Amino acid sequence: MDQRHSLFAKTAGSLKVHSTPRTRVLEVTADSTDPQFAADFANTLVQEFIQQNLEARYDTTQRTGAWLRNEIDDARAKLQASEDALQAYARQSGLIFTDENTNVATEKLQQIQQQLSVATADRIAKESRYRLSEKSPPDSLADVLGDPGLQATNLKLNDLRRQVASLSAVFNPGYDKLQEAQAELHALQSSFEHDRAQVLQRIQNDYRQALGSETLLGAAYLKQIREVSGQSEKAIQYNILKREVDSNRQLYDTMLQQTKQASVASAMRPSNVRIVDAADAPDRPIFPNFPLNSAVGLITGLLLSVAFVTIRERADRALQQPGDIKLWLNLPELGTIPSASFAGKALYGPPGYSNPITKSDRQLTRRNASRGVELITSQHRSSGIAEAFRSTLTSILFMGENGSRPRTLVFTSASPAEGKTTVVSNLAIATAEIRRKVLIIDADLRRPRMHDVFSLRNERGLSDILSEEYSDENVLGLIQETTTPGLHVLPAGPPTEAAAHLLYSPNLQALLDRLRDDYDMILIDTPPMLQMTDARVTGRLADAVVLVARVGKTTRDLLLAAKERFEEDNTRLLGTVLNDWDPKRSPNGYYRTPYYGSGYHNRYSRPGDHNG
Repeated sequence: MDQRHSLFAKTAGSLKVHSTPRTRVLEVTADSTDPQFAADFANTLVQEFIQQNLEARYDTTQRTGAWLRNEIDDARAKLQASEDALQAYARQSGLIFTDENTNVATEKLQQIQQQLSVATADRIAKESRYRLSEKSPPDSLADVLGDPGLQATNLKLNDLRRQVASLSAVFNPGYDKLQEAQAELHALQSSFEHDRAQVLQRIQNDYRQALGSETLLGAAYLKQIREVSGQSEKAIQYNILKREVDSNRQLYDTMLQQTKQASVASAMRPSNVRIVDAADAPDRPIFPNFPLNSAVGLITGLLLSVAFVTIRERADRALQQPGDIKLWLNLPELGTIPSASFAGKALYGPPGYSNPITKSDRQLTRRNASRGVELITSQHRSSGIAEAFRSTLTSILFMGENGSRPRTLVFTSASPAEGKTTVVSNLAIATAEIRRKVLIIDADLRRPRMHDVFSLRNERGLSDILSEEYSDENVLGLIQETTTPGLHVLPAGPPTEAAAHLLYSPNLQALLDRLRDDYDMILIDTPPMLQMTDARVTGRLADAVVLVARVGKTTRDLLLAAKERFEEDNTRLLGTVLNDWDPKRSPNGYYRTPYYGSGYHNRYSRPGDHNG
């Protein structure tokens, strides 16, 4: 017995009821180690539920019917009392209604109002005719001109006047026919005037009749208004009693209908629950399902792995190592510049090695490190960073086709602080080392820095050339020499907010055409191109554009946006330079090469030959 109670308790604990979407079907399941017991448990449970539902509905219907029968008697009594009160008040107040909302007095008022409106319109029309007859000549009135009798008389008058005129021209005044014609003309003229006076009198009589009718209807209207106003208070009370009758009648009808429905439901004893498919005992155990669990575990692990990799990839979209630009943007990677912190080994050598660099050189290096690495190619020619810039220059020189190479290059980046100025200054120094005449143009007119890098004056520069009238003497006078042989700089001039307007000047095209004849290489330093248009404007005039990207800062989305802008402008993109790369932090591990971090250059450099 205890075993059966335990089995019952476990089966009851495993009971589950599921609702099938968009249907009224419920699925009842029960799990047990005894399959037949589970099936019997589910079927018995459903049968008991149906029986309880029938009993509950029958009991509810009986109680509702009994309550409705008591309430309907009260509602019938209230309805009868309210109807009697309404009829008694109507007889007492003398109110007579033609329908539910209109009484006799109101209907009469509406009729008088309509008649008064018609009489007023008729009086206005006839008064207009009367006023016109008083002020206008009789012969010009429409009633006189349109009267048939007057028209006929007027025709006869005209004939007699012509006859008298013809006789007067031939005979003497005493001629008998002439006198007869004149007498007939006088009689006909008197008749015409009398008829015309009758027409005018008729107009006046019509107006007086219309005025009298309007006056009588107005008096009747005012009288009926007073009568209707006197019945307003009675009508208000009547409407209150009528609403109460309507409310009681509606309540009585509703309760009578509910009583009939309850009687029918009590007699039928319906059930809204039925068994669609009885429970059956399964032929084999349903759990645990080892093949299914293994497949689910494998798929879940695979999905979690893909999700982890995807989230990690999307979390950091910044460039991390060489090759990322080629992979994501399909642009040539002209060079990779190591970070100054990692390249320190190339400057001082590995631990335990006797570096020939002097103490003064180390102090100079620390001062330069505080300012950046803008001149490291000149001051530490054997360093790994300097060699990286020379390698980048080689890639640029080899980018030409059929013996030609780009000579005017614009350097820009997607966002600020990505090392454009450092790349330009060191590439210019590396170009000057191979005995090429090179010019740096500082086109960052908002925040110029190139004059600080080479310790030059900046009172006048590119902004003055673009804003003034162009002349070769002014251009040559603003270009300054640096301490590096063959390297010249055209500073930007004082900072200005009108940089975007100045670069559209035709002087820029003339300047570049003039300088191409004097220099082997022209490097133009410009601001970030996504925020400002300077690089896009200058790039259209140059041979090509080089994008500078910084590891860990420049995202491939920003670089892709910059590439799309230049492609939309039909500007040639020569390639990219990846700046500030630290091999120690590379995702693929420590990038140890013979040149980075091994002291290769210091090992084979002569004492005192740290500049090459």
